[in-house]
This record gives sequence, C-alpha cells and structure tokens, in this order.
Amino acid sequence: MGCEFWAVTNHFVLNIRWAICVRVQFRNLLPPRSRRSASHFAGRGMGVVARKGMPVYKIYRALSYVVSPLLQLHLRWRKIRGLEHPTRLPERLGRPSLTRPPGPLLWFHAVSLGEGMAAIRVIKECVKWRPDLNILLTTTTMSAFEVIINQLPTGVLHQFSPIDTPAAMDSFLDYWNPNAIMLLESELWPNLIMASSRKGILLALLNARVSMKSFKLWSSPVLFPLISLLLSKFSLIIPLSSMQAIHFQLLQAPPFIINFAGDLKYVVEYDASKEEFRSIDDLKVQLGHRKVWMASSIHRGEEEVMLGVHKVLKQVYPDLVTIIVPRYPQHGKDIAQKLQKEGQHVALRSQHQRIVPGRNIYVVDTLGELRHLYRLTPIAVIGGSFFPGLAGHNVSEAAAAGCAVLTGYHVGHFSHMLREMQRLNPLSVLQVTGKLELEEAILKFFSDGKVLEARQTASKQAFHALSSGIIANAWNVLYFHVLKQALLKETDNR
Repeated sequence: MGCEFWAVTNHFVLNIRWAICVRVQFRNLLPPRSRRSASHFAGRGMGVVARKGMPVYKIYRALSYVVSPLLQLHLRWRKIRGLEHPTRLPERLGRPSLTRPPGPLLWFHAVSLGEGMAAIRVIKECVKWRPDLNILLTTTTMSAFEVIINQLPTGVLHQFSPIDTPAAMDSFLDYWNPNAIMLLESELWPNLIMASSRKGILLALLNARVSMKSFKLWSSPVLFPLISLLLSKFSLIIPLSSMQAIHFQLLQAPPFIINFAGDLKYVVEYDASKEEFRSIDDLKVQLGHRKVWMASSIHRGEEEVMLGVHKVLKQVYPDLVTIIVPRYPQHGKDIAQKLQKEGQHVALRSQHQRIVPGRNIYVVDTLGELRHLYRLTPIAVIGGSFFPGLAGHNVSEAAAAGCAVLTGYHVGHFSHMLREMQRLNPLSVLQVTGKLELEEAILKFFSDGKVLEARQTASKQAFHALSSGIIANAWNVLYFHVLKQALLKETDNR
C-alpha cells in the first residue's frame, strides 16, 4: 500500500505544480466578472473566504427551509409521473426504511446510473479489504435504482437520497450517523456538507468534476465564497483529470486534499446473471454473420442521424443490423413506434422480439445492459455528442469490449477521456462531425477488415492502459486520507 500511495502522491505533486503554472492563463477563460472575483480572492486565507461564504450559506439554508413544502409537493408530482419510487418517497425526506446496523458506517452518494456504477467499484474494494464496515449507498434517480439494486455486494444497504433541506438532511444524518461520506463527481449540496462538518463527519469527493458552465457560475462574486467554504470542509478530493484539479484549485479547494487516482469510469465490470449472459449469447446467434453496428446512449434528435446512416448502409449491405440504444428507455419505445408506423420491421428488446431475416433495426429500451451489448458489435457510435448542448457519454465500456469507437465533437467533460485514449493511440477513438462523416467511416470499416481490426485493437489497448490500477489507487488514497482517520475517531469515541 505504501509504495502505491507515494506513487499517487508524487503524481499529485507534479500536477499541482503544473496547475499553479497555468493558473494565470486559465483565468483568462473566465468572463470578466468571474475573473475579477478570482483576482479578488486570490492569495487570501481560507478563513477569509470561508467567512465571506457563511452569509451566503445562511441565505441558502433559510431559502431551502422556506421552500421545503414546495419541494415535497414536487416530489409527490414526480411520484405520480413515475419518476420516484412508489413506496419509498419518505426516504427522500430523510426518513429511513431500513434499520441501521451497529458499528462504523460509510455513506456513498451518487445521483444517477453512471455515478452509481463508479461508486459500486469502490464499494467492492472496500468490502474486499474491510468487510467489517457497514456501507450505505444512496442514489437519486429511479433508473439508477433499477440497475444498481442488483449490482450491490451482499450486505450493502440502499436508500434514496434525501433532498437538501435542513429537516431532511438533519433527520438522515442523525439516524444513519455515518463515519465518513463519499460524494461522487459534483454533488456539492450545502446543507449536506455543512451539517456533516458540524457533526465531525469526514467528507470525500470522488471522481470530482465541474463542468465549464458550472465553473463559471461558481466563480461569480456571489457563489465563489460559498463554493470555497464548501470545498474547505472536505478531507479529500480525487479529480477525474488534471484539468479538473485546476478547476478545484481555482475554486479555493485546499491543494493538500487534492489527490489523483484515475477516472473511475474507466473501470468496467461484467458481472451478470446466467440469464443475462444467456440472453446476450442468444442475440449473438440471432445476428449470425450479418453486418452489425451500434448507436448507443443517443439523445432525442440523434436517432434521425443514426437512421439516416442506417438507410445508406442498408443500400450497400441489405442484411445489415443497426442496434439503437437510446439514453432513456421511453425514447426507445417512441423510436420503435414511429418506425413501425412507417412500415419498417423493428425488433424491440423489452418485448423479447427476435432479430429474424427482414428485421434490420434492433431497439434496446432497457437499462443496465449496455456494457454487455457492446460484445455484439464491432462498431460502436457513442451518442449524446452530435448536437450543441450535449455533453457526450462514457466511451470506455465500448473500448473495453474491443469495439471500434466513434463519437461526435460535443463531448463535454468526457473530452479528457478521449484525449487520453487518443494520446495513447490515435486510432482508439474517431470523432466525426455528423452524418456524412459517420457514413464514410462505417462504410470504410465494413469494407476493409484490416482498418476495422486496427481500430478495435487500438481502443482495447488504450482502455487497458488507462484502467490499470485505478481502483487500487482510489482505495489507497481514500483509506489514507479519510477512512483511517474516521475509524480512529470512532475508536476514540468508544
């Protein structure tokens, strides 16, 4: 553990030195008002910034208290629409549905499916090394719950996350009394963080990131002191990239709490039931030797691009099968319904419809299967990236499966993942501007087996190089900076 820890620490020091060198240049990316705010606070003590953040936090706390009744009505409305669990709504108000087991407890919080899967990878490592600890995972979205509940290690508890009101958060923390809290990505909820700090609960931010839009907002004169105050309460921040480390430094996160481990979304696991593996193998048989490509994680509007490409490819390869995996299941149902009205033969995953001769489009309207479905195709086009305003999706699962990976240019914070993969091998990810370039690329892959194989090999090699050791590094850093201290405090309090 010691050697790995010092390796991570050295990597951190090098990147922080680089971050300090580019700090002035990076500030030029900010709008003038945000730049003035950053200049105003630059070099000032953390205590000064924190004191300026307290009045803003008190306003936030008061407002969150006032709007609590409206938030409860909103939750009920979401329940009616099927966006909240039908029987577990009280959990969102901080009321538990499970009994807290005795002993130390670690709380991991993730909003949606991607963050939840990243949390599970760390949780499994925690269970491996410290099976004596109780672990609670909270998620927010129903889609995350439906998939994650079947992925949790035995004994790990799940609850829906409480809304960030004083009453809900205090009720939750008083009942569960966690020894440490691990938040995923950018979950900076003021009442959660401040209440945890008051209770002496250690905080960590894993796979930490902040979008450029949020960074500019958080750098504004009003919010900058509040964000600085919140970040000062953390014992550990593990950014998913060096650029993200710069973001957090400029937001006044204490440099000594920033440590690198790697992007948790590079870690891909293939745990599945025998039925799930059997289902994927059956699909392989149905596809036979037909030409196959997949468009995954597509957002509304992108299906027009993919179906346009499908139409061109089908003229060259009449037995082609296009697999479409929308980001949201309802979108998949809508696509299938529209195509059926147009007289096209479509197979829908949720209806267990088979890919028979004459069916050229397979629409997947289920959740949690994507990493397994990539095994069916040599070519994967990652959506959420073809229109302005979108922010891309994780390409590592497709790369891990050995697909030739393509994506658009609107990839948001996933740009760091693409840059890292392309740096290791330029053939690992191909970015295209739109329909015409996508058509040309896939036609080239289908017509030239060597080109396709080179792309597949490159993506898989880049993935393996980048994913190696991430979980071990994350566990070492987390244990040293947070868990060790939290458990010592538990022992002292006995």
